[in-house]
Order: sequence, then structure tokens, then C-alpha cells
Amino acid sequence: MKFLIVIGGATATGKTTLAIQLARYFDTGILSADSRQFYREMSIGTAKPEPEELAAAQHHFIDSLSVSDDFSVGDFEREALILLDDIFKNREIAILVGGSGLFLRAVCEGLDTFPEISKETKHRVESGERSGGLAWLQNELALLDPEYLKIVDRQNPARLRRALEVCYESGAPYSGFLGGDKARRNFRCIYILLDLPRAELYDRIEQRVDLMISAGLEEEARALIPFRHRPALQTVGYEELFDYFDGKTDRNTAIEKIKQHTRNYAKRQATWFGKYGHWTPFHPDDREQIVAFIERKTKT
Repeated sequence: MKFLIVIGGATATGKTTLAIQLARYFDTGILSADSRQFYREMSIGTAKPEPEELAAAQHHFIDSLSVSDDFSVGDFEREALILLDDIFKNREIAILVGGSGLFLRAVCEGLDTFPEISKETKHRVESGERSGGLAWLQNELALLDPEYLKIVDRQNPARLRRALEVCYESGAPYSGFLGGDKARRNFRCIYILLDLPRAELYDRIEQRVDLMISAGLEEEARALIPFRHRPALQTVGYEELFDYFDGKTDRNTAIEKIKQHTRNYAKRQATWFGKYGHWTPFHPDDREQIVAFIERKTKT
């Protein structure tokens, strides 16, 4: 039997550190399921592993794309499964890590089946978004699928847009299409959720944002202005700075909004992990207990 260690958790919970520790312990590779760390041009704002961390264990999917590339969750599922087949030729264990729950779920369980979206429906959503922006997407989804709105990243227009398209096309809530029959996999998943008390997590988020600013996040965001329309850049940490560059807010307010929106995102991530999957929670410092848990799981 082959095993995939799946490390999930909210942003700033220490997933990268644990993944590297486990990769070295089990002598295996890491697949990143952080959908923003795929992009070469986005490093500081995505808290991408440092060069020495990348050198400490083999990583896959980090820096694999440009922000100008199109890459869907379906593309990730397909490429990740091919890569896992290759890893499992020589290893019993592989590691999948990230906070993008949909990407984790795609690899472990497969994607849900949705109706094909007509041009008319796409135009309807596009028109609404053009006239009302992000707020329109949020408000419309609140009417059509309040359950999905509780767990989706509300600052991600691509996710909101997709959900509305399915709602319009099918006449049913997007959330009703989730959780269908699981795809068959030739490996067993061991789910580890890194969990922190809220005060500790928020303190980590504050420190992380301050470090990002000190490391040059503003300069990174300025260089990406030509690509700001791309889905990858519709992300916390970049959108707030774009508003600052546009004169819509001041620098200090932009930084505070990054912290606030990151806290909001972490809360939505926690909601998602609480609803989907079979996660066993651990504090990030509980490395020995995590290793013991994995070893028990691989022997049963």
C-alpha cells in the first residue's frame, strides 16, 4: 500500500516546515498544493519556501508557472497524479501540502462533476461583475448559495464567478454539487491538520505580513501591475497594494487591510477544513506525535 501524507491548515500554521521535516524523515518528495506558490513571479506575497528550505527536500509545483499561464485545479489533479505514480515507483510515502483545500481535495478524492456552462450564462455573470464588481458577486452568491459563501474565499472573484455560473446554469446551489462519489486512488491518504489557537495564529499572521513588507512585497507587487488582471494576482497581499498604488488608500491602511484580509482568509480556511476531509488536528510543534501517528497509520 502507498500512502500520501496530506498536510493542511490555515495560512501561517507552519505547513512548509512540517512538510520538510517529514520529507527528510521519510526520505520522500513534497507536492505543493498552494495554488499561488506555483507562480515564479509571486514569492514574497505567497510566503514561498526560502531557497534553503527548497534545497532541504525535493519540492514539486513551486515556481512551475508564470502568472501569464492558465492552470486549473483539473490540470493540477492530472499532473499531480502522474507525478505521484512516479514517486511511488521507488517510495512508499509521498507528501502533499497546502492551504488550498480544493487542490488538496482534487488529488485525494477527485473533482466533482458540474454542468457545462453556456455562453449566455457566462455573459450574465460577466455583465453583473462589470457593473457591480466583487461586491455584486458576493451578494449574488449570498442569495443563491449562502452555504458555499461560508467557506469560499470571498476575495477570490474566480471562485465566486464559477459558483454563480453553476447556480445559474443548473438552477441549484453550487454546494449541492460538492461531495459526490470519491474517485478511486491507488494510495491511501493520511490527513494531518495543523491547528493553532486563534490568538496565536493571528499573532503569526501579523508577524508574517510585517516580514513580507520588510522583504520587499511592495516592489514585488509593483512589478506585477501589468498582470494584475490575471486570476493569480487577485490575491490577498497584492490587491490591497494595487489599491494603494492607485491612490484609493494610503500605505498604512493597505498593510492593515492585508493583515485583516489574511485573518479573514485563515478563518475561511479553518471552516473548510472543518467541513471537508478526515483531518486529525495537531499543534505545529507536535512533530514527534505526528510522526508516531503516521507510522501507526501506515501499519494498519
